[in-house]
Formats: sequence, structure tokens, C-alpha cells
Amino acid sequence: MENETDTNLKKALDYFKAADYENAADAFISVLENDNNNPNILNNIGLCYSKLAKDDLAVEYFMRTLSINPKSVQTYINLSDVYFRNKNIIDAINLLENAVTLMPKEIALKHYLSRFYFEDCRYDLAMTQLFEILDIDSDNLDAYWDLGNIQFELGDYDSAVDNYENVLEKITDNAVLYYQTAIAYEANDNMDKAISNHLKAISVNENFHPSYKKLGILFMARNDNESAIEYFEDYLNFDLPDDEKKTINDIINRISKQS
Repeated sequence: MENETDTNLKKALDYFKAADYENAADAFISVLENDNNNPNILNNIGLCYSKLAKDDLAVEYFMRTLSINPKSVQTYINLSDVYFRNKNIIDAINLLENAVTLMPKEIALKHYLSRFYFEDCRYDLAMTQLFEILDIDSDNLDAYWDLGNIQFELGDYDSAVDNYENVLEKITDNAVLYYQTAIAYEANDNMDKAISNHLKAISVNENFHPSYKKLGILFMARNDNESAIEYFEDYLNFDLPDDEKKTINDIINRISKQS
């Protein structure tokens, strides 16, 4: 037979799964009455309050969690999310730097820290964390992807392409990956590779409309007006704003006269 603590815990978990965070928080707090130093329960209460945007309470419970279990990886992530939402990016970075110092092999913490560094335009520090992740896990596709994005931002398109291609070796069914790789190739003046990757994007997702427009532009730049018109017309089949439709139709009319 379940005791009261087990009953309250089951209720709390059921409420949480149902996204009823107010009742979930109350039920978790009831569990604390008999187990007031349980870091998992404290973290869960903080997460409920975070979901409810009651951030002061969320921070309070996350800090209580870390005072009991300073190696709670998920609590560092949850707390940094609250800081970031409140635009306290320096607090988030300081928190995660301390966490990474305490747990230098925890990839999730290093990845979060790299993304906050990126948001704060500390690109070298962000890349350092990502390279350290790859030293630990050489197959970490998220690290390759984020490295590619930083290198693209810095204008290092060769390196960006290399890292995007590392991801595409393992993931071959994601249109966004192909699209971003195509953009990097285009920025590096490799039009053939750009076109190839846009074609792969629409082959895995025929409704990925940004690549149709890009293909129209790239074929137009190569004076292949027939192909350009084909992809621009395909692009017009999507639900586009009226001003976008007018712009594309004007382009089609102009290049049709040149053919």
C-alpha cells in the first residue's frame, strides 16, 4: 500500500506530465514535508515555477538544489535557462563556468556554456568549449553543427562547410542541414555545391520552400533562365505574402523576356 509521500509524488509527476505545473508544484512541495532535502524534488519544484514564469521562486528552488547537490547537471541547465530568459546572460555564463570547472567532462554543460558565449559574441571561448567536447566525444554532431555556425558567422566558410559536412555524414534527412550547408557553399563561391545541397534539401522535404527560391536565384545567376523560372514557379505554389509573390512574379517576367 502506498504511503502519503508516494501518493503525493505520483500526483506530482502526473500533474507535471499533464503540464499542470501549479498543481505539480504544490504536490512536490507536499513531498518535501517528509523529505525536505531531496535535491530531485527541489529541482522539480524549481522547474514547475520556471514553466509558470515565476522566476524568483524558480531560482530559489534551483539554488536550494545546488546547495545540497552541487553536481546536479540538469539544475545548472535549468537555472541558466531562467537567467537567459531574464536577459541575465552574464549570470548564466558565470554559473556555467563554475559548473564546468566543477565537472569538466560534462558535455551538456560545456555545450550550454558555448551557446551562451556565442550569444554574448565570445566566439573564441565558444569554439574552445566545442573543441573540448569533440576531444571527449569525436562524434558529437551538435558540436560540429555549432562550430559550423560560429565559423559561418566569422566568415570562415571553408571551416563551416567542413563541419556541416561532418554532420551530413550521419544525418541525411534534414532539409535545414542541407540548406545551411548550401548557404555556406554559396558564400564560398561554390555554386555547384550550393545548388546540389538545395536540391538535396527539397528531395528530403518537398515542402521546404526556402530552397526553391534560392535555386531560382542561383540558376538565374548562372543565366540558366529556364531552370530559374521552374524553381521560382514552384516557390510561388507556397503560401507566401503578397509582396513576396509580386517580387517573384516580376523576376519571372523580367527573365522570361531575356530568354
